[in-house]
Amino acid sequence: MEGSDSIITLSSTPPSQSPSSSSSPAPPPPVVLSPCAACKILRRRCAEGCVLAPYFPPTEPAKFAIAHRVFGASNIIKFLQELPESQRADAVSSLVYEASARIRDPVYGSAGAICQLQKQVNELQAQLAKAQAEVVNMQCQQANLVAFVCRELAQSHQSSFDDLNADSHSGLFHSISSPSYFDDTNVNPLWEPLWT
Repeated sequence: MEGSDSIITLSSTPPSQSPSSSSSPAPPPPVVLSPCAACKILRRRCAEGCVLAPYFPPTEPAKFAIAHRVFGASNIIKFLQELPESQRADAVSSLVYEASARIRDPVYGSAGAICQLQKQVNELQAQLAKAQAEVVNMQCQQANLVAFVCRELAQSHQSSFDDLNADSHSGLFHSISSPSYFDDTNVNPLWEPLWT
């Protein structure tokens, strides 16, 4: 009976007790253990120590179908038997990934996908370097513009200050040097000097 599923019925009552006693609860429904996805696809009886059962559950038949299509069942079994159990789950994930990549791209497989991703990374790095150069250029232009504005403001303030100083100095010089203050002819006759 190679192609049939194995059915195991587990009973909760020990053989010494009678199932007709009213105090015991109803027995649970029988547990049906179906073969793993690998054994279903291979149409063979799933043994108790099946190497493929932990990694290809019956709910994921496509997982084994993809790996089996590319690598073959005997190669997968041999590969898993050579590995320690701690590494088998990762190895199955890698096998399934590589098999699906080989189905998409039979020539390069996952190497083709890796090369394409590496090319995208290189292009993005070049774009990033270009954007960073543009940012530095804009910062330099901004710094030059700020320096120019500061220089222009300083020059305009300096020229305003110089004009103000020149006006105040010329007015003071004019007022000091004007003859009305020191000319004796303009002295008020009522005003008498304090010294004689």
